Amino acid sequence: MVQRQLPDLRELSELIRLRPFDPDGTRRRLAKALTVADLRDLAMRRTPRSVFDYTDGAAEAEISLRRARRTFANLEFHPAILQDVSQVDTTTDMLGTRAALPFSFAPTGFTRMMHTEGESAVARVAERHGIPYALSTMGTTSIEDVAAAAPGARKWFQLYVWRDRSRGEDLMARAKAAGFDALQLTVDVPVAGARHRDTRNGFAIPPQLSLRTIADGAMHPNWWIDLVTTPPLEFASLDSWDGTVGELLDSLFDPTMTMADLEWLRENWDGPLVIKGIQTLADAKKVSAAGADAVVLSNHGGRQLDRAPVPLRLVPQVREAIGERTQVWVDTGIMSGGDIVAAIALGAHATMVGRAYLYGLMAGGERGVERAVEILSGEIRRTMTLLGVNAIEDLNPGHVTLR
Repeated sequence: MVQRQLPDLRELSELIRLRPFDPDGTRRRLAKALTVADLRDLAMRRTPRSVFDYTDGAAEAEISLRRARRTFANLEFHPAILQDVSQVDTTTDMLGTRAALPFSFAPTGFTRMMHTEGESAVARVAERHGIPYALSTMGTTSIEDVAAAAPGARKWFQLYVWRDRSRGEDLMARAKAAGFDALQLTVDVPVAGARHRDTRNGFAIPPQLSLRTIADGAMHPNWWIDLVTTPPLEFASLDSWDGTVGELLDSLFDPTMTMADLEWLRENWDGPLVIKGIQTLADAKKVSAAGADAVVLSNHGGRQLDRAPVPLRLVPQVREAIGERTQVWVDTGIMSGGDIVAAIALGAHATMVGRAYLYGLMAGGERGVERAVEILSGEIRRTMTLLGVNAIEDLNPGHVTLR
């Protein structure tokens, strides 16, 4: 028989304690986010549908993005037990300098549309955490303003090859003068991918309003107040534009670009050069032979060619072929620190994340980006510890199976 008695109120007070109420709504929301997927859910609730869909969506049927995420989900880790993992080192070499974590913030366009704090907020978080940040040609904060916002951050500039080469030369000169130490050339946009979510939503700069977008905006008054009470939203490195994103890309970017253009690039940029958008082993070999310091295996987050190769699957063969002379990075589909650890175990020197930090930005501005880094860094450390690995350089293909 169980003996029962009336509870003593003093004992109950020790067992049941109310969580202190935090009056800061943003901090309260972000504290509940335990994963990047949680930040995504917050972002979906905090921003208009067209803004969220621009970040979240991909090209055509979005098969490439789903395949990339499914590939990460199907990985299998192989932990080693009875290892001394009291100290875990997450630093890694990126272009000859140590980064505090094995990822950088990828270049993204329209960032101030996600949240008015935009690129400056992302750069400040990168500065605090020792993470490189790449500013996009399609950024909504100027090269000089990003440099002023985070003078101690390690900053890279992402460039598209334009029909007007002189515009590209001007951007490279400005980036160099502002202290950006590497150039990322994106090579997978001869034309814009067909991003059907954006077309259906009338996504453009400035926004093209319809009855549906006005109704959706009424559900997100804080976002609209920020939009209309802060400096006008525009491409900081481009002239004003009145059409859709796809139309802008098609008008600016040069489909005649060839390997010969890398020579032009080297004439105008004497720092480290990263080629982003590599999707075959043959192309990785070509740009490595042409002098690239790093290649990014990427299908543009699934936003260009649908049914493109899954970048993660290319990592082992590309690392074996060029990994001694050129660094191999990978992006697309990364949603957790475990994904990052797996990519490095398969042979990547480092990774790039885009949507992961943008979900944080939409969920809570600079503090949301901070939360995204906290989540990813915690997952990286925990995964390494459970695998029995002390340092990024110790990760190897024996730690993971790519199914």
